[in-house]
Amino acid sequence: MVLLSWNVAGRVSRAAEQADLVAGAGADVVCLQELSPATASAWSDRLKSAGYHVTVAELPAARESSRPLGVLIAARSGLRASSIDGVPWPERALAARLEEGLEVVNVHSPISPKPGLAKVLTHEAVFRHMVAGAGHPRLVCGDLNTPRREHADGSVWTFARTRRGVLRPERGERWDTAETALVRGLEPNGFRDAFRERHGHTLKEVSWAWPRGGGYRLDHLVVSEEIDVQNCSYLHEWRTDHKLSDHSPLVAELTVAR
Repeated sequence: MVLLSWNVAGRVSRAAEQADLVAGAGADVVCLQELSPATASAWSDRLKSAGYHVTVAELPAARESSRPLGVLIAARSGLRASSIDGVPWPERALAARLEEGLEVVNVHSPISPKPGLAKVLTHEAVFRHMVAGAGHPRLVCGDLNTPRREHADGSVWTFARTRRGVLRPERGERWDTAETALVRGLEPNGFRDAFRERHGHTLKEVSWAWPRGGGYRLDHLVVSEEIDVQNCSYLHEWRTDHKLSDHSPLVAELTVAR
């Protein structure tokens, strides 16, 4: 199966162009982040017309200090959606079990400045959900808004740290552990970072970029031990050439044990 995960940046005027590319990519599973109230229905309708079963996280009418942005999971096979307990902003995390038995979890982590420890609580809740799901193949993907830096030895610095790697006292160990939880903390439970498994830790990669250059690899796919990764890469041209989002889509070819 082919999975495509993309933060579409809440774009309204170019949503139709984005949807045409996604529908034409031929993926078996599509996970989108940053759907807005103005685009969520249109995305759902477009993917359904392309032959997908679709579930969309319910968007709130408003959210204090942040515009509501949601996530979507679409699959060629039938799917059954479920929520994730403990996520402070439920529109940012969605789980769906496919007919084949695979569980797909799609996450758009809040950025660090959001109030109420929204980012920390999101990562902690999704981590608990993934660990508790033993017994069936599962994956988590999406815009995890971490890490700040990846090192050749496989270690990471999160946004709980300064650019020199010093832990910020106002964020502390809990924040650092929470941000690490999905990109590295699941490894003792048999999970792997699909991109790093295929490309190693020395390759520098950016999936989100500042307008004037520089950026981070914020978009991830982490898979359980029942999933074999044949390929995992980023479609940078959708970001750099088409300029349809500030994020590059992640595309992976996977084989899921049954």
